Amino acid sequence: MDKVKVLERYMPPEAAPLIGRWIDHFKCEFKISRNRGTKFGDYRPPFDGKGHRISVNYDLNAYAFLVTTVHEFAHLYTWNQHQHKVRPHGAEWKENFKKMMQPFFEKNVFPNDVQQAITKYLNNPAASSCSDLNLYRSLRRYDPPKESATTVEKLPVNTLFKLKDGRVFRKGEKLRKRFKCVEVNTRRVYLFSPVAEVELVEAAS
Repeated sequence: MDKVKVLERYMPPEAAPLIGRWIDHFKCEFKISRNRGTKFGDYRPPFDGKGHRISVNYDLNAYAFLVTTVHEFAHLYTWNQHQHKVRPHGAEWKENFKKMMQPFFEKNVFPNDVQQAITKYLNNPAASSCSDLNLYRSLRRYDPPKESATTVEKLPVNTLFKLKDGRVFRKGEKLRKRFKCVEVNTRRVYLFSPVAEVELVEAAS
């Protein structure tokens, strides 16, 4: 199936043709991924014979999917310019993200509140990455309602929660912008965004 037709299922349809052209232009492997509770998308630079690779979670709403896609393409573009010589979310990435977001602003793809949140984020040098809470809270307003879902920031410390893949975690302390959480089975530590959607695990009575 035509990639643009596929992309139209996940993002505002008027944005899909340009993203399709980016995939071709940058010779990028673009994957629509399962939900990953700790991140919305991922960029991997060329390595071991493989080219640029981007993945974006399939279950994001259309605006969040597009913002995440542009976020990852800005990483790709920055890597082409500087490779590993600059910070992942430094000034160079931010300038590219701003530049690559502009065509979608011109097409009025985003609702006003989301566009204002993106603009505020881009003009705020203190915001080090797209985990900017104001931006993602504005995007979350367009999620369909979910009865059982909550966010990590709303849970008390030591609460058990689980992801869609069934893994169970215990919420710990906040470290700067993210919460330190321990996977119960493996004891491995993960850092969760405050707005990561999770499901409360009810304690056995």
